[in-house]
Amino acid sequence: IVWQTPANPDYIFRNGRHVRPYYFEFISHVKNRWAGKTIVDLFTEEFKGRPYDYYVNAVQSGRIQVDGEMVPVSYIVRSSQKISHFVHRHEPPVLALDVSVLQKEPDVLTICKPASVPVHPCGQYRKNTVVGILQAEHGLAPLFPIHRLDRLVSGLLILARSASKADSFRQQIEAGMVQKQYIAKVTGVFPDDEQVVNVNVNYNAREGRSTVKGKSACTKFTRISTNGTHSIVLCEPITGRTHQIRVHLQYTGHPIANDMLYLSFSIDPMCTNCPNLTPKGYDEEGLWLHCIRYCGPDWVYECPHPEWA
Repeated sequence: IVWQTPANPDYIFRNGRHVRPYYFEFISHVKNRWAGKTIVDLFTEEFKGRPYDYYVNAVQSGRIQVDGEMVPVSYIVRSSQKISHFVHRHEPPVLALDVSVLQKEPDVLTICKPASVPVHPCGQYRKNTVVGILQAEHGLAPLFPIHRLDRLVSGLLILARSASKADSFRQQIEAGMVQKQYIAKVTGVFPDDEQVVNVNVNYNAREGRSTVKGKSACTKFTRISTNGTHSIVLCEPITGRTHQIRVHLQYTGHPIANDMLYLSFSIDPMCTNCPNLTPKGYDEEGLWLHCIRYCGPDWVYECPHPEWA
C-alpha cells in the first residue's frame, strides 16, 4: 500500500494561502520506552491527537506499518523497529499569498518573509513554509536558512544556496561578526534615550513563551518615532535567544502593541475568556516586529519597512 505525496503542493488562495490536503508518511524508530507495547497502544499513548478507534483502523488498513509491513492490531513492537504512519495531512492556512524575493545571487537568496509563514517544516506546517513555497513556485532548492524568524515575525530572511555558504554564515554568526536590526511598534511613549536591556531569557517549549531568567541576553533599543500612543523602536539584539526582543520589550514596560503572548492584562475571575487573552473569533495577524537589516564583515542585506512603521 502506497500513499503518494505530490512533489509540489496544490495551493489554493482564498482568504490566505491554503494547501490542498495530501498524503504524507511519518517515519520513526521504536524507542526503548515504546518496546513491549502493542502497536495500537503505542500510538494511542504517544500520539494523543487522534482517538483509539482511528489507530485500530489505521493498522488494519495498512496506514500504520512496521518495517514496511502490515501487522495485526495486537502486534508487540520491539526496540529500533521502523514504524510508518501514512496520514492525510491538512495544513493550517497562512495569511501570505506570496513570498517576495529581494535579491538572488549565485550562492545567496534574500527574501522578505511575510508574517504567519514558518521558515521551514515544523509542527503542522510542511508545504506552507518559506522553503516549501520557494521550491514549489520559484524552483529554488536546496535552500539553507542561515537565521530564523518566528512564524508571526516578518522581514529579511537570508538563505544560503549551498551547504558550504551556509557554514560560512554560521561561523560568522557564532564568532559575533554579524549585526541584526529589527523595528517594532510598541505600546506607549518609549524613552527618548538609548535603552540597553541585559536580562536573561529562558524559553519554555511546553508553554511556547519565554521569561526573564535562564540564558544571558542583551538587546539595544532606540526610539525612532512616537505618536503619544505607540512608538516605533529600532531593536538590535546582541545575543539570539528565542523571543528575546519580545521579552525585553515587555521588560521595559513597552511590549509590542499587538503581541497577545506578552501583553499584560488583568484577569477577571468571572470572565469566560480569562485567562485566555485572545477573545473568541480573534483573527491571527502578524506581529508588529520586522527584521530590516543583517550585516557581516563584507556584506549587507536589507528589507523594506512594513506598512505599520
